[in-house]
Amino acid sequence: MKRKIYVVIFGLAFLAIVGSVFFINPSEKEEFNDAFEIDAIYYDGFVEITFDDRTKKSTMITLEILGMPESFQKNFFTHSFVERIDFPSPPVYGWKSTPITFVVEHEEFGKIGIKTEIHPLDEPSPKIIYTKNLN
Repeated sequence: MKRKIYVVIFGLAFLAIVGSVFFINPSEKEEFNDAFEIDAIYYDGFVEITFDDRTKKSTMITLEILGMPESFQKNFFTHSFVERIDFPSPPVYGWKSTPITFVVEHEEFGKIGIKTEIHPLDEPSPKIIYTKNLN
């Protein structure tokens, strides 16, 4: 019985700490959706990633593509960019296996994380996930 209580207490403490870092409320999500335009489209042989901060208050953006034989990472010191990356064919395990992440240092929002996925031109853009309070 004591063990179960400790597990519950630990779980609640963990959620309180992690929740404050990873979860954002709906109004913040709407504000981020209004501020940022992001897409990652697969064309035959390459991926085109676009990022635009409509507020123009981003000071540094780190772009990373995971799940590739060699992960791709690049820093941008601007509020908007288009990056083309060679990508010979779609991944064997689907686009979910190669997420696109951004760490954005923003004058107003602080440091936030953004995650999306690559999609072919003829498919809709996937959901964008935001996190905040990154250290």
